[in-house]
Amino acid sequence: MEIKEQIISVKNYVTKSNLPDCDFVINPYVGCPHACKYCYACFMKRFTNHAEKWGTFIDIKTCPNPVNTAKLKNSRVFLSSVTDCYNPLEEKYHITRDILRQLAAADCEITISTKSALILRDVELLKQLKNLKVAVSINTLDEGFKNSMDRASPISERLKALETLYKNGIHTVLFMSPVFPGITDFKEIISASKDFVREYWFENLNLRGSYKSTVMSYIAGTRPELLPLYREIYFHGSSLYWEKLSDEIEQYCREHSVTFTNYFHHKKLVEEKKRKERLI
Repeated sequence: MEIKEQIISVKNYVTKSNLPDCDFVINPYVGCPHACKYCYACFMKRFTNHAEKWGTFIDIKTCPNPVNTAKLKNSRVFLSSVTDCYNPLEEKYHITRDILRQLAAADCEITISTKSALILRDVELLKQLKNLKVAVSINTLDEGFKNSMDRASPISERLKALETLYKNGIHTVLFMSPVFPGITDFKEIISASKDFVREYWFENLNLRGSYKSTVMSYIAGTRPELLPLYREIYFHGSSLYWEKLSDEIEQYCREHSVTFTNYFHHKKLVEEKKRKERLI
């Protein structure tokens, strides 16, 4: 699929963040060719002049000003919150690589989240970052389901990327996101990756906005037996499924000595962060 590319200039790559576990975010691009059907970041289209469908355009950010690494001292920096910093256009433009080169001198915690095996291009650079975690998103081992949901790297390549990063001494995270009710098998994914993953993050599927109908149509067409469950969760607002699964995940991880963070209650975590900031 053809992607509309546009180079834009920004004054700063770094922005403050309301995410629960970071202070600043860096999004080197606007838009993402992965075109995940469940992508919450499609709301970004409201802030652009793009008429194109989400996933068919990308703005490549250039910045004349260097990253102010002094400002980042003792902070937590996340790449990226509304794009994949290793989307396929990164191979051409190297924006993420240039930013990471600047961050190599920063005294801060850095987390990179991606669905792309392209991150392996920068292994030697990543090894220079002092306090780094790399999170690779995987919510299935079924390549067919993955292909129905996104155009990112195959699951096999993502697992290989995690293994390669781990062997190079990089702190690896498997970000199980989003967990699809009745589809994502968290035990199967942990079993396939536990030898080269340091910790696991879990985030449940939230459906809102334009992509809610897209995902519901997919479930109705391919997994109709799950439709009552999805209606109960996403139309009637029931939280029983998530509460039960959350307990099951936490019990399993503790019994198997798996390091994990549960982001199922994302909204509560954000509110707790804001409350703590008000007290400072």
